[in-house]
Amino acid sequence: MRPPPTEEVHAMRRRWLMLALGTAAQTAACAFVYGIPYLAAELRDSAHLSLPRIGLLIACPTVGLVAALVAWGALADRHGERIVIATGLGGAAALLAATAAVTAAGGGTVALGALLVLAGAAAASVYSASGRLVMGWFTARERGLAMGIRQTSTPLGMGVAALTMPPLAAAYGIGGAFGFLAAVCALIAAAVAVLAADPARPAGTGAAAEAAANPYRGSSTLWRIHGAGALLVVPQFTAGAFALVLLVDTRGWSAVDAGRLIAGAQVLGAATRIAAGRWSDRAGSRLRPMRQLAAVTAAVVAAAAFTAAFPSPLTAAALVLSVGITASTNGLSFTATAERAGAAWSGRALGVHNTGQNLTAAVVPPLSAAAISATGYWPALATAAVVACGAALLVPVDSPRRRAVVSSVP
Repeated sequence: MRPPPTEEVHAMRRRWLMLALGTAAQTAACAFVYGIPYLAAELRDSAHLSLPRIGLLIACPTVGLVAALVAWGALADRHGERIVIATGLGGAAALLAATAAVTAAGGGTVALGALLVLAGAAAASVYSASGRLVMGWFTARERGLAMGIRQTSTPLGMGVAALTMPPLAAAYGIGGAFGFLAAVCALIAAAVAVLAADPARPAGTGAAAEAAANPYRGSSTLWRIHGAGALLVVPQFTAGAFALVLLVDTRGWSAVDAGRLIAGAQVLGAATRIAAGRWSDRAGSRLRPMRQLAAVTAAVVAAAAFTAAFPSPLTAAALVLSVGITASTNGLSFTATAERAGAAWSGRALGVHNTGQNLTAAVVPPLSAAAISATGYWPALATAAVVACGAALLVPVDSPRRRAVVSSVP
């Protein structure tokens, strides 16, 4: 067999480099945006904050995120992914450095919350543009796998936070933990600025073509995908945000040991996203696997609610499985969104999708914290399982023709 041409090998290596850069950028952003829960024990013990107030701080980065996602997506559609990712992630690094300084100086929770909101708005650039970067470099037959790998950034970022935040906060204070996150974001922003390349833009993606190809006109499919993706955030963030403190409170674990276990659970979450993406490539459908995995999510989180009501050695296993499985559908919903939107609209459509998911993520921690404080852990998990059932019903059904060929976004 003839070896592939040098140009083909170079293009293949380059697209995997783009995937690595997009995944690294998203991982750095997620470690910050979703890493605050792993400082919960330190905030409660050293800063003497109540759980509901900690829940509000957890929500601050996602408040900034949802305010800026669509705008960053529009910039990516018009000006390219590299400049958007590098600029936004670099800005997040600077704001996190300021957060570290304010925290180390004993600044109040209002100043801390404001900086976290601004840093979240800067990090929104990565959420809107890194998915578009990956989609543009891969064909439809590989896109599910590629986006599954890219979407491992959320559990990987949360895993990095779970593994590093508790010991860093214990050793250097909360300011030291934020300083670490600032350094990581700055390093990845520099790598993207130097090494990333925007994918080729197809012809006919100007303003007139964009208006004519508006994917939201005449169909509810995208809105149903957005809605189901947002609902599936509820079990993901209920399990992910409070698994650590649940183990501390009900099983007597230390925060460091619980953080290590949840970091392992995030590795499982990364694996389920990759497996789901590969499954969707083989099935020729993103939505059928998404609907089936949503039903599995409901069952697993219901089992976690049972073990939280009756704590035992099975509690930890059920939480690990919940954290892992609830992450499985995320890449599928993102890939389906970008494919249905088309090249001219994918940045904005991903921004809308991210907005719904992260708006839900902003609301879930404080509401779940209030519910846990009032009724305990198991009712919050049981509610999340019911919401997952609703998401499974909302996922649109692919027609046989649609399942036969996954649409292509250049």
